Amino acid sequence: MNNTNPYYPVGKLPQDDLIKLLAQTTDTHDPRIILGPGLGRDAAVLDFGNRYLVAKTDPITFATNEIGWYAVNVNANDIACLGAQPQWFIASLLLPEGKTDRALVERIFQEIHSAGQELGVLIVGGHTEITHGLDRPIVVGAMFGEVCPDKLIRSDGARPGDALILTKGIAVEGTALLAHEAGERLHGLFPAADLEQAAHFLHKPGISVVRDATIATTAGEVHAMHDPTEGGIATGIHELTAAAEVGAILDADALPIYPITRALCDALGLNPLGLIASGSLLAAVKMEDAAPITRALNTAGIAATVIGYIREEPGVVLHTQTGIYPLPAFSRDEIARLFETK
Repeated sequence: MNNTNPYYPVGKLPQDDLIKLLAQTTDTHDPRIILGPGLGRDAAVLDFGNRYLVAKTDPITFATNEIGWYAVNVNANDIACLGAQPQWFIASLLLPEGKTDRALVERIFQEIHSAGQELGVLIVGGHTEITHGLDRPIVVGAMFGEVCPDKLIRSDGARPGDALILTKGIAVEGTALLAHEAGERLHGLFPAADLEQAAHFLHKPGISVVRDATIATTAGEVHAMHDPTEGGIATGIHELTAAAEVGAILDADALPIYPITRALCDALGLNPLGLIASGSLLAAVKMEDAAPITRALNTAGIAATVIGYIREEPGVVLHTQTGIYPLPAFSRDEIARLFETK
């Protein structure tokens, strides 16, 4: 917001405003709340005796293609990032008036069902309605999972000296979205085969990090994990470090940006560091375990790179060939800027 426009832009609330709102409205005095709301905390953890219940909700608002599949996977990712197994899913489908037919509804239901089967997640409830004022479907998902108390990976657990690992590459989801949602603007600028490959990023390398998280926690000591989504990898790193009240030093040359992602962003005037990034697991791990964890992921066919390390001093900086600079912060996702100019 600014002095001339009192309204928030499309995207997440500004971090400072969100922190103030949570401080005013959150009550965590119940001792069964192991992990409550907060910046960089994407799921809640509740004590159910010999098991912790992990609960997560996230909407799908940018994507229209395979929206049901997105909803299941994006919510499952945040359950897995706490070391838990995603098990149960609930969805609210808000569908546009005058644009919803039986084929659309059946497609979304089938996408949710198929994604659940792939992950071993049961669909246990939800709500569906035709909603006034929408121009596209919206799916609001809620995922639940379980984890043994001693296996919980806290989202605020990063420690100074940890290595910072990133799986796959930057902006997996964003690359697929650009190819799907900006196809007309990109037509003629790229070979059709390149755009088709980018659109398929949804499945290969894929936006699920459930397997990534399982392999990482089995191969070594993991202190925190995060699924960078809206606001891109830059926002994900800022959130992970802010949650633990630490900082980070990143190696710009180590950041794995797909050539097609960089090319699409250049063509559309977007920064890949701020582009919605589901599909990459961000993990703060014990420095001595960085090698075995990356090796285990690579052996399983999942690219994994050490991109920097956690430091005690707050703030995230980027080492480049020309100097050291603060990691950019994005008040909203780069994909939101694309939607504004479509």
